[in-house]
Amino acid sequence: MNGIDLNNLIAGLRATTWQSLVMIAVGGVLIYLAIAKEYEPVLLLPIGIGCIIANLPLSAMINPDENGMLYVLKRAGIDNELFPLFIFIGVGAMMDFRPLLAQPIFALMGAAGQFGIFGTLILAILLGFPMNEAASIGIIGAIDGPTSIYVAGKLAPHMLGVISVVAYSYMSLVPIIQPPIMRLLTTREERMTKMAYSPRPVSKLALVLFPIIVTIAVGILVPQAAPLIASLMLGNLLKESGVVQRLTRASENEIINISTLFLGLVVGSTMTAESFLKLDTLKILILGLFAFGLDTAAGIGFGKFLYVLSGKKINPLIGAAGISAFPMAGRLVQKVAHEEDFSNFVLMHAMGANTAGQLGSVIAGGILLTLVIPLVGG
Repeated sequence: MNGIDLNNLIAGLRATTWQSLVMIAVGGVLIYLAIAKEYEPVLLLPIGIGCIIANLPLSAMINPDENGMLYVLKRAGIDNELFPLFIFIGVGAMMDFRPLLAQPIFALMGAAGQFGIFGTLILAILLGFPMNEAASIGIIGAIDGPTSIYVAGKLAPHMLGVISVVAYSYMSLVPIIQPPIMRLLTTREERMTKMAYSPRPVSKLALVLFPIIVTIAVGILVPQAAPLIASLMLGNLLKESGVVQRLTRASENEIINISTLFLGLVVGSTMTAESFLKLDTLKILILGLFAFGLDTAAGIGFGKFLYVLSGKKINPLIGAAGISAFPMAGRLVQKVAHEEDFSNFVLMHAMGANTAGQLGSVIAGGILLTLVIPLVGG
């Protein structure tokens, strides 16, 4: 071993701290959850790798002076919000708004499913978080990783790592967290409610006009949400136009997959010991869970209201799909209803509420940015 190698070895050992070793272990846990438990593996696996890289002593990959790969990707894809927007193009290309357009009443469930965002914002402020950090914590309630990253990146970049990990972790735990809340807040009779589905036809013209109209309306009313909603609607318009199949396939596959890989690596690279090993991290974990639970409870509560208002014709479980975890939440509602009655089929109704929840989370994120950025001088 020559002198240069020995000097590098000594420098590396001196730069290694117990905090960095803890974060390397955290990265290992994320990789384990991704592989062994299959919790959001597409994102948790690269986040875990990025976390390990970021906490290696003297890592060149995050070094600004050396234009390290993860530093360059962060500047290009996170600081400029590029990766979340690319992901939303892919999500939009996979979404089908027919159930929502056939039954617009479920848009109200998508709105109710965002209640946890604003309830958690208020609670975080009461716990002493400044407005920008409280809003970034509240957006975890969107149960939507790209939206959480987009909002946190603008309002509290120093919290991006923990916000992202918490948001995606709770997304992966939707099948574990939601069912107990759904059963607690509904009766067996309510869960067994069957809903006739005789959808009114949705014309191709309506499907093409919908993303254009939504983009214009949201862009005018909530300008801060325009980049996210425009990306989502662009992907959907590519799909519904029926004339750009190659672009649609690329959005559904290559664009979203590459962006997700780079996004995960960059998010993981922000999980340094200095930013992650704090008491506030535990608070954020608890507040994120509170936001998730409150979203679900509010959605079900509104579903119960419609159940009564409709003369017991609307299954209250549909409200639980009003969050943004698409399409997981919609499928989960069908599973819980199916467990009570094998012949009960509510999937299409749940998907209507679920797509509304996706739109609702983006609009809620834009509202937070509109309200908070002027207050914090952003």
